[in-house]
Amino acid sequence: MTTTAGTNKNYTLPIIMMIILFGMISFVTGLGGPFGVIMKDQFKASDAMSQLGTFANFIAYAFMGIPSGLLLRKIGYKKTALLAIIVGFVGVAIQYMSGAAGSFAIYLAGAFVAGFSMCMLNAVVNPMLNTLGGEGKKGNQLIQVGGTFNSLNATIVPVLVGYLIGNTTSPTIKDASPALLIAMGIFALVFFVLYLVHIPEPHAEVDVAAKTGVKDKHSALSFRHFVLGAVGIFIYVGVEVGIPNFINLFMTQSTDKGGLGIGTTIAGSVVGTYWFLMLIGRLVGASIGAKVSSKAMLVFASGLGLVFVIAAILYPISSIVNMPVFKSEGGSLSFGMAEVPVSMMLLVLCGLCTSIMWGGIFNLAVEGLGKYIKMASGIFMVMVCGGGIVPWIQGQVSDIAGYIPSYWVIVVCMAYLLYYALVGSKNVNTDIPVGVMTTDDNISAGEDAKDVI
Repeated sequence: MTTTAGTNKNYTLPIIMMIILFGMISFVTGLGGPFGVIMKDQFKASDAMSQLGTFANFIAYAFMGIPSGLLLRKIGYKKTALLAIIVGFVGVAIQYMSGAAGSFAIYLAGAFVAGFSMCMLNAVVNPMLNTLGGEGKKGNQLIQVGGTFNSLNATIVPVLVGYLIGNTTSPTIKDASPALLIAMGIFALVFFVLYLVHIPEPHAEVDVAAKTGVKDKHSALSFRHFVLGAVGIFIYVGVEVGIPNFINLFMTQSTDKGGLGIGTTIAGSVVGTYWFLMLIGRLVGASIGAKVSSKAMLVFASGLGLVFVIAAILYPISSIVNMPVFKSEGGSLSFGMAEVPVSMMLLVLCGLCTSIMWGGIFNLAVEGLGKYIKMASGIFMVMVCGGGIVPWIQGQVSDIAGYIPSYWVIVVCMAYLLYYALVGSKNVNTDIPVGVMTTDDNISAGEDAKDVI
């Protein structure tokens, strides 16, 4: 990225800050999975009810998605991020207080407030990384790098919570409260660092409509590939969250409740391995992102994921395999082996596939949107609510048919993502003008808005 004078400008520090924020999103959001196990035990919740924490976190995106896009336009990236961190701190603090109160309702309220923060942060980091990378393959590569740090945090969370509650027969929110304190500490630290760092505003637009009185007849929703991509994000986030959440539930529930009766520590290690494989996948995605197109990566990931999930459903649950997993022993993390059904291993392997989907879908959906990218980002954030709705639907199926049959919901979702990669991602609206004025355009501050193309 260059300045108006044409000289190179180093945006390394802003990129690092965006990557750190990407990690914060996964740490706080990732608490919903292992806390779902706590909800079942502490409050005797059904499978669907156990997903309400995740549902509350993600449904907040439906309320905050569009306002996030408007905030970006009004106060910019940095102020939006700082506001999001404050909101996130408050949300996690409410969840922490729910442990002392022993209240399911207070926990859900905290998860809902934290969801507002995650939505705002997502609205900031994705377009920023895409833009600072110059869009296209480089933009996708940066998003994959951010996703790698995101996966690192997501790997730690279930293992950490599993370690905190150990093999407690009746775990409570209070048992896992140290994880919430860590999240609050991260928020506080990053707030002060971000406050001192200069963050560029790569899409500082001139409001042409306000100055000329001419209303733009187009919007991000005028692009078919964006609309289908927004649906893809809704589905993808639900897939990413639903797969590990129900692995955790299936493994930890007693056999008389249709589960496997495996301890929470081992189950947390298995789920942590899913997120670890997402980390590996994103490292690979980041390394090849500048050479391989987003479309090719999404076709491969969704196709392979579809095969894994169908195989997991059809494979006999009685077939056992020793799978390498993260283990928490003596207060430290290490690799070990865990006996799990082959079907669980196949579902864990889906982490390799889901790892690169977000960056691929986002990059394909916003390609060629130009001045509409900020509002597109807000709409995208609305659709992230799929991370709460799809697992809730899967929970309803699980309550009726069982844990393994519930994964047919994931099969349908994977099939759509494959369709989007193959067909729906093509931009068929190239005739729509997308000119935008940015801080890097060689346009003087005194030029009239009517001269901006």
